[in-house]
Amino acid sequence: MRVLGRRASGARDIADAAPRKKPRRWLRRLGIAALVALGLLLVSTAVNAAMERAEKSSMPAYGERVRVGGAELNVYRNGGEGQSIVLLSGLGTPAPGLDFAPLIRELGGFDVLVVEGLGYGYSDMDGPPRSNENISSELHEVLASLQVSQPYVLAGHSIAGFYMLDYANRYRSEVSAVVGIDATIPKPGDGQVPEPEPGFSVERALAVTGIVRAVTFVAPGLLDPDSDAYTGDELHRMRLMMSWNFGNPAVADETARIANNAAALRGVTYPSDLPVLAFIADESDDSTATKTESARNLLANVDRHEIVPLQGHHYLHWTQSRRMAEEIRAFLGSGGG
Repeated sequence: MRVLGRRASGARDIADAAPRKKPRRWLRRLGIAALVALGLLLVSTAVNAAMERAEKSSMPAYGERVRVGGAELNVYRNGGEGQSIVLLSGLGTPAPGLDFAPLIRELGGFDVLVVEGLGYGYSDMDGPPRSNENISSELHEVLASLQVSQPYVLAGHSIAGFYMLDYANRYRSEVSAVVGIDATIPKPGDGQVPEPEPGFSVERALAVTGIVRAVTFVAPGLLDPDSDAYTGDELHRMRLMMSWNFGNPAVADETARIANNAAALRGVTYPSDLPVLAFIADESDDSTATKTESARNLLANVDRHEIVPLQGHHYLHWTQSRRMAEEIRAFLGSGGG
């Protein structure tokens, strides 16, 4: 009986021990899967880096790089001989010189410059903090370096509304008019937020590992402008530059500073004698009335201003460039310049 008892006890020990092997098998499988995934990620990162180097070496950059402090900003200029119009892009636009192409074509005759800030287009991807003051001073240095004739028109899309407002108050004598393209207007908030600190960026990781490139290849319609006003070459280059520039340090810092940049402009208005033309994207929803009212409040003190709603989405210059150019010509020709 004792022997049988030992055998029974041994059987129980074997039975108890058997299930413990199963988790180990799953751990091994998970470990192998993780190693395979890591290997694929490393291969994708290496291939993406090689493709980016090849693309940049075979595709001439547009524009001219201008040194400002320790960094360089890229400026695209159309070569027109008329009044100067300085275009500033919205947040995160990968290739402003191409994004504004339909509007630049419609503004033929004007001396149109697209100044690509740090983190945009062919400019450097990192630099000083993206505060209103730094962005304005960099823009001012670039225009002075290029000897752009004054006074010039400032025109900007989306978040550029912050920087145009700041710039117009710092350098009033150099600006003849402002044109907002569904420009962002600073709103009252609870105050400042902590200054951004360097850290891991998911967005940049998506670009570096080639995931953004894969998305632009498999589903280009997700990122292409919703417009038929671009050439095939422009669309191709914009896709490539999205994979090059997405999530870069300068744009990440600028995004993190939106609240503080808005707080710095609380209560600031345009000089009363500065003409302002504001295009509002009419998206057939409640946002149109809200944006129009905000523009009215901001421009209440401005002697000469116009608010022009245009049917379309936030990127009005993708689909409404012809109408916008007509309105700009009329506004500048009747005293706006």
